[in-house]
Amino acid sequence: MVDAEALVRPVVEGAGFELFDVAFGGGAGGRPTLRVTIDRDGGLDLDTIAPLSDKIARRLDLEGFGDGRYELEVSSPGIEHPLKTPAHYTRAVGSRVKVKTDEPIDDARVHEGVLLAADAERIELDVDGARRAIPAGSIRSARTVADWSAELKGTAV
Repeated sequence: MVDAEALVRPVVEGAGFELFDVAFGGGAGGRPTLRVTIDRDGGLDLDTIAPLSDKIARRLDLEGFGDGRYELEVSSPGIEHPLKTPAHYTRAVGSRVKVKTDEPIDDARVHEGVLLAADAERIELDVDGARRAIPAGSIRSARTVADWSAELKGTAV
């Protein structure tokens, strides 16, 4: 099968966006779905995503992507989203995150706080006023966490 990420990345980045994630798998009704998640500073709206989705679809069609029919889904990562790559962590510095670790660190496997720093080896969180370093290799999963009351009031940072 053709590498979807290799086909999509130049289209997304050429349009000035960040390619956040590409996933191909089962979708509604059993039809395979290619999910392309994009982002950019300042956020995204439908008027921005729709033309890019058309460009991505044309590129995939030209390159013969997919064995048969599939759905293409282009979206933003949303307010709360997983952190999978070093670039995701770097972009989330200053945000509230929830991190789950394989082994306890400071007697906890779940750590929630503000992401202070991130590199390929570790991340640092402010957990209730205490600085906590977490090695990248011990992270099982991580995601941003929204302050929904601030979001609804329009005062979130």
